[in-house]
Amino acid sequence: MRLAWIAVLTAALTAPAVPASAAPPTGTQPVYDYTQAVREEVWVQSQVDSDADGRPDRVAVRIIRPSTDRRVPVVFQASPYYAGLNDVPNHDDIDRTGDDAALSAAVAANRAEAITFAGYLDNYFVPRGYAVVFADSLGSGGSEGCPTTGGRNETLGMKAVVDWLNGRAPGFDASGAPVTAGWSTGRTGMIGASYNGTLPNAVATTGVEGLETIVPIAAISSWYDYYRANGGVVAPGGYQGEDTDVLAKAVLTRKNPEMCAPVMAALERDQDRITGDYSRYWAERDYLRDVDEVRASVLLVHGLHDDNVRTLQAGQWWDALAARGVPRKIWLHQAGHTDPFNVRREQWLSTLHRWFDQWLYKIDTGIMREPVADVEIAPNRWVTSRTWPLPDGREKSLRLSALSPTVPQTFVDDPARTAASLTADETAVDPNRLAYLTQPFTRATRLSGTPSVTVKAALSGDSPYLTALLVDYGPAERYAGLRTLTTQDCIGPGIEGDPGCFNRREYVTATTPYEIVTQGWLDVRNRLSPARTTPVRDGRSYTFRWDLQSTDHVFAAGHRLGLVLISTDRDHTLRYPAGTVVTVQPGQSSLAVRLS
Repeated sequence: MRLAWIAVLTAALTAPAVPASAAPPTGTQPVYDYTQAVREEVWVQSQVDSDADGRPDRVAVRIIRPSTDRRVPVVFQASPYYAGLNDVPNHDDIDRTGDDAALSAAVAANRAEAITFAGYLDNYFVPRGYAVVFADSLGSGGSEGCPTTGGRNETLGMKAVVDWLNGRAPGFDASGAPVTAGWSTGRTGMIGASYNGTLPNAVATTGVEGLETIVPIAAISSWYDYYRANGGVVAPGGYQGEDTDVLAKAVLTRKNPEMCAPVMAALERDQDRITGDYSRYWAERDYLRDVDEVRASVLLVHGLHDDNVRTLQAGQWWDALAARGVPRKIWLHQAGHTDPFNVRREQWLSTLHRWFDQWLYKIDTGIMREPVADVEIAPNRWVTSRTWPLPDGREKSLRLSALSPTVPQTFVDDPARTAASLTADETAVDPNRLAYLTQPFTRATRLSGTPSVTVKAALSGDSPYLTALLVDYGPAERYAGLRTLTTQDCIGPGIEGDPGCFNRREYVTATTPYEIVTQGWLDVRNRLSPARTTPVRDGRSYTFRWDLQSTDHVFAAGHRLGLVLISTDRDHTLRYPAGTVVTVQPGQSSLAVRLS
């Protein structure tokens, strides 16, 4: 579901081990007996009372650590998903009527008892001298408080765990007796995918002492850009009608969930599905606002085909970190919403091992002298560069009038059609879209970074959306998914119920005539600001500018770059009545891209 935690399934102990070459040449080694590891549970007291019961929320924390007198650093994964998900219906307002009265008014005014650890982190890192800590995000599993889909209370709840590991927050055992983390060096690295990767971003913006590094995988940097886009109400791919209140109710798995009824009602009210405007509500969930406070190094990972947590989340976070000189490295892979453990296992374990050794054990593993960017430009074809976007890329502005006649051009919105159907045939005359094509590339050309479009257009009708689709036209073998194999890797020792063995994955590819490389959306009523709705006049031309999703893509020689303009994106935007007429002025419209 939605941002569901990306877990890796365990299996039998009879599988082959990952080759020894996965281990770094220097650094920690698997010298601790996993079967003798210490397992314990602690409740850490936060500084927030999000369920308004008159006492600070406590966070349920599960720990597995080597049996040793030596203090060890911590690999910490926070999640709202450890207790599963509730079945919550999405909003059914995605098919809108033409009545804007509501808009005008708005403008005017069960966790398992055993201490177990899913995934590979414990099997791999505990033998190498790390503690692995899992914590239930507020309002989920054994934790108190209420989930708020990225709200400040969730950030402070997980910050409290880092504070406890550094002796600054109280912790208690099941009997209520105080417990300290005397076994911890205090040096903590947070890691996770999806929501589990978003929480590290959030905690890092507090500047909390002891958080040395974060590894956000397929993570969110601004919740506004997950459920909204430039004033428009949008949905993650495949989950039309989902919003912050739906996700919060889905992860509300704590005891006595009725305690959070007022919080759930406030989320539904304050998220504002009428205007889609950026507001104080969204600012609270926008970690870019506090990026100046980030003191941790960052190993950022994202899938270039992630239609759930879209790639702008990584691109804008990366750019903000780079502007502030944060020590960092980036991996961009070809897959969708998944962990790199599933796409490049041996190299990922080696990289992650050396990254944690570097930042948590302070061993010079050499990783900070290696290229900053690892990018998979085609399935199983990886390249590196000293920075990203590509340092030798050049910003180009492509005038649409150079790609088509300069006279005004029109199309009619049809919300019943998908983006795929509207881009499939670049040569067809299609009344529901406009397509602008470059000449075929004479050599392989790579696009990296965040494209943007500027469009001068007039709209007449109900739909306020403009959607830009950047398309690679030309046959190629392309990513089409991940397949789970029956063969397995044992990446470390295990115990009954947690053997440390994981199914291998491989890419599924398909030869296709085209690919939608990236896309972006705008509510034209927010042309002046995402935070302010300003109505447009039917038939009057305005200049609109908006960003597409960040990307890295190679156009093969002979392929053409296409920009397709539509209104409704059926899979992502709200759907207003059909018939909106959009008139575009190509001579005053352009596409900005970074090519090399």
